[in-house]
Amino acid sequence: MSGLMELVILVPCCFFLVALIKFLYDYLWVPLRIQHMMNSQGIKGPPYKFIHGNNEEATKMRQEALSKPMALRHDIFPRVQPHIYTWINRYGRNYIYWNGIRAVLVISEPELVKEVLKNNENTFPKKKPSIYFSNLLGNGLVLIEGEKWLKRRKLANHAFHGESLKNMIPAVIASVETMLEKWKGQEGKEIEVFQEFRLLTSEVISRTAFGSSYLEGEKIFAMLQKLTIIMSRNLFKTRIPLISKLWKSADLLESEKLSKEIKDRVMKIVKKREDEVVNGEVNSFGNDFLGLLVNAYHDSDEKNRFSLEDLLAECKTFYFSGQETVNSLLSWIVLHLAIHGDWQENARREVIDIFGNQNPHLEGVAKLKITTMIINETLRLYGPSNGLARAVTREVQLEKLLLPANINILPLYIGVHRDPHFWGDDVHHFKPERFAEGIAKATNYTAAAFLPFGLGPRSCVGMTFGTIETKIVLSMILQRYTITLSPAYIHSPISILSIRPQHEIQVILEPVHHNA
Repeated sequence: MSGLMELVILVPCCFFLVALIKFLYDYLWVPLRIQHMMNSQGIKGPPYKFIHGNNEEATKMRQEALSKPMALRHDIFPRVQPHIYTWINRYGRNYIYWNGIRAVLVISEPELVKEVLKNNENTFPKKKPSIYFSNLLGNGLVLIEGEKWLKRRKLANHAFHGESLKNMIPAVIASVETMLEKWKGQEGKEIEVFQEFRLLTSEVISRTAFGSSYLEGEKIFAMLQKLTIIMSRNLFKTRIPLISKLWKSADLLESEKLSKEIKDRVMKIVKKREDEVVNGEVNSFGNDFLGLLVNAYHDSDEKNRFSLEDLLAECKTFYFSGQETVNSLLSWIVLHLAIHGDWQENARREVIDIFGNQNPHLEGVAKLKITTMIINETLRLYGPSNGLARAVTREVQLEKLLLPANINILPLYIGVHRDPHFWGDDVHHFKPERFAEGIAKATNYTAAAFLPFGLGPRSCVGMTFGTIETKIVLSMILQRYTITLSPAYIHSPISILSIRPQHEIQVILEPVHHNA
């Protein structure tokens, strides 16, 4: 009997001991070994702290940076990524920090960035997303790899290139006309453009990709915004796997609820499209993005067929991406035009030379050289601050560095875009003339010094459409209005996936008087 009692006590003790050894191995031994391995190759960084890594420091720096007002200048790196700015200056262009127990190698040397982004051999796959990011975008084009990615990328390319792009132009113009009609009563008064462009870009993506009005997608956009904010709030919160499985935070429960609601609403839009075919109202699912997705969902060939989860993930990805990036880009361009009246006038003159007072067309859009320079310079200064992190799944060589398995790599776009070594001492100034001879000659460096849409095979699939949409919107505004900055404007960029204003961007619009 005593032997049985001893066994009853011994077994749990053994389990506890094994669990403790594994915990110390994962949370102490592995991080310290990786830290030593990287340090020995000259890659330094803030030292690993048990369990939390450097998350508490990063959170504190972000809170401090965002609590202070900022002068109206474009040196925004210390504000939008204060922890990265501090560590890059302390430890060098390439350094390592700790997101909990996971090492993150931050790289901002163009050769290394190019090597990681252009790699086609799955050496640096996309890192496993956080649960919050998964709830936001699902397992969509942004995150998948291999054959699945090739299949979906091909479909997205078809939806956003060539003849399909041309067919989207009338919908973009109609959406802009609706916005401008509303602005007529606001002339001479203050307008907040970030929210205006959010409504506009939501309407455009609803019409062009999903064949529906903004009203149908309105709730989806609102819920995606909430998910974005929840994700941002949890960026530097350390999740301990066992505790996370046993207990869900209020944010996680809210995130899961929103994700399910988005799924239900997307499925209603899909069902409506299916019903139109079943009832004989139309003879196909359509050629827009949603039509192509629904078609793939019903494909008779099992190899090409999309699952329900595939379809849902791509809908979420394109609802979000199609709205978020162009919205922020347009807002920052309008800010720059309001500050730099000379560039605003140059752009207006070019638009009127090409289109007169007629609506833009695709052939003319391709000729907008000054507008393209302004867009590129805004993307350099206010484009995405970094790309999606990549994972290192096995020990691998990156240039001269030997990287251990189970770390992440973060290509730092903002670091490359703001390096005076590539762009000169006026790196923080708005100077579109840098791009007068195109992107290739904009810097004294050729590798990868300008990468707002990424690089290589995983570059942004909606890049061409987003650029055309931006040019059409700007052309139609410049034909009608001069833009000045409101005295109420407070400069407050913040990084939440894209760089957006923390508060608002208020401008005053006055009608343009065309010469007879």
